[in-house]
Amino acid sequence: MLVSMQGALESGLLYALMALGVYITFRILDFPDLTVDGSFTTGAAIGTVMTVNGTAPWIAVLCAFAGGAIAGTCTGLLHTKGKINGLLSGIIMMIALYSINLRILGKPNVSLRGQENLFSNVSTLVVMIIFVVVVKLVLDLFFRTDLGLSLRATGDNSRMIRSFGANTDVTTIFGVALSNSLVATSGALVAHYNKYADNSMGIGMIVIGLASVIIGEAIFGSRTIFRATLAVILGSIIYRIIYAFALRVEWLDASDMKLITAVIIIFALIIPTIRRTLKQKNVAKRRTAEMLASLDNIQPGGGR
Repeated sequence: MLVSMQGALESGLLYALMALGVYITFRILDFPDLTVDGSFTTGAAIGTVMTVNGTAPWIAVLCAFAGGAIAGTCTGLLHTKGKINGLLSGIIMMIALYSINLRILGKPNVSLRGQENLFSNVSTLVVMIIFVVVVKLVLDLFFRTDLGLSLRATGDNSRMIRSFGANTDVTTIFGVALSNSLVATSGALVAHYNKYADNSMGIGMIVIGLASVIIGEAIFGSRTIFRATLAVILGSIIYRIIYAFALRVEWLDASDMKLITAVIIIFALIIPTIRRTLKQKNVAKRRTAEMLASLDNIQPGGGR
């Protein structure tokens, strides 16, 4: 049990970077980016192939970060300069990256067995806690800079920010590039952790990322950037813990995990709505009671 819990924590932290990338596009930019399924594998492919060819693991992860940024930039350019719908531009890049990733790998999967990787001779949990905390704090600081604020404003009201002279095309491209660079970094770290990269390992990543974001926001809220990024990280960990517990249920198979993910997302979406409705009803009842009490206190007639 303790081993499975530790594995769930490690997996949650590894996928937390991918969840943060999804949060940037879907929540901050309000951009439906489906490039994630392809850029995750791109990061894994670059990180694995470069490590197998003798590159230092940390340099391979940095190159995976750059590869994800390039993929995100292409998606942003298709949307802003090519005037292609955001959803469609993500789908186009996702399809293109499938072939590109296969070219990078050279075959459907590449093993890191017997190769030195980023987590050799170190505690994966300790390394990932430090790494994720540093990334979270850097993102929090970035979103307080002028560029970060313009990025947030672009997602909130692009027409208004354009009226102030900001170039929303640049902020959109930068935001999508930053998102996919985090996703690709997560892919490289997961590949090093699992000691292999597979051309289909990115399938469904967008769903997992959205589940992490929704679960985190439903439980911990997202009133501030600091709280929102923390909620996304904790949501990723909680999702992996639920995933680990589901695997221990006898009548559930590994093939049922997509169904479990869908059920988790449904509950994460419904629970906040139910809480909000109950809160509104309680406020309405309290206001009605206060109004009735004030009417009772009014003296009848105009006597002195």
